[in-house]
Amino acid sequence: MKKNIWSSAALFSAALFFIIVLTGCDQNGSTSADSNKDITINIGVQGATGVLPYAREKKVFEEAFEEKGVKVVWNEFASGPPHFEALASGRLDFGATGGTPLIAGQSGNVDFKAIAVTSDGKRGNSIVIPKGSQIKDLKDLKGKKIAVAKGSSAYNFLYMALDQAGLTDDEIDVVQLQPDEARPALDNGSVDAWSTWEPYATTAVFQTEAKSLADGEDLNINAPSFLVARTDFTEEHEDLTVLFLQTYEKVLQEFIDHPDEVAQDIAGFKNLDVEIVTTVLEKSNLILSPTTEEFAEAHQEQADFLYKSGGINQKLDTSEVIENKFVDEALKSSQ
Repeated sequence: MKKNIWSSAALFSAALFFIIVLTGCDQNGSTSADSNKDITINIGVQGATGVLPYAREKKVFEEAFEEKGVKVVWNEFASGPPHFEALASGRLDFGATGGTPLIAGQSGNVDFKAIAVTSDGKRGNSIVIPKGSQIKDLKDLKGKKIAVAKGSSAYNFLYMALDQAGLTDDEIDVVQLQPDEARPALDNGSVDAWSTWEPYATTAVFQTEAKSLADGEDLNINAPSFLVARTDFTEEHEDLTVLFLQTYEKVLQEFIDHPDEVAQDIAGFKNLDVEIVTTVLEKSNLILSPTTEEFAEAHQEQADFLYKSGGINQKLDTSEVIENKFVDEALKSSQ
């Protein structure tokens, strides 16, 4: 792939670095106050069907942290990259994103830790085509307009998929759109395909009879998703970081033990068809795990591809941002 295909992602990394220079001293998130009553934790959330969106509706984190005198504030984002802008400026303490935003954040010198893996990501990203499309395989994307959110996990997935198909950057037309812009563009024919993540892919399939051209499982592309945390917060409040993970695990257990009830709840909260929610949850393979050797290797492969493709301007050692001690403690204490 030619290096200019990733010029926008490289600019994204540069923008993150610029944010740090401007706002590195502006820590308006949680404080280092001696008393928990002075602490607010800011949690990022995106999408409709994951553990954090469900927990927000159920106020599980509010209940858990209220006992510690800590206030919980939710911050909603359309995709992963804005999480890292907020982490860089101190406006966010915890969030959940795919792996590509982590790589861009690390390249941009954002001070954060990847504190747990939340999915293996094998079926988390898909390239979707509209009903009636003549596109049959990845090679048919040549000359087509493809919507994708820049810097997202679906962005890297798209280029890894194109690389497998032997397509170069000048053979496709990438249109950078957030999900709320990309879905209408797919529906009205403004774009020929859409690289996106769940629940958007499944929602498009169910609501418009769109088709999934390929996902990570089809292409053997593993892209773990992570919980991330602002490093200063984890260092100042190790106990609250563990509590965050314990609370996440508690909610996740509801997904595992009562999947039908959880799907019904989410469908009601978000006005979605319960069949859509059930399918998304089945594809998501939600977990809470340390970053094992397998996950670490998959994440490093993503970073290496970005470097080779020109998306980042330095070769990264992604293990530098991985921190397993908090999730190890959380899982040990929950047994």
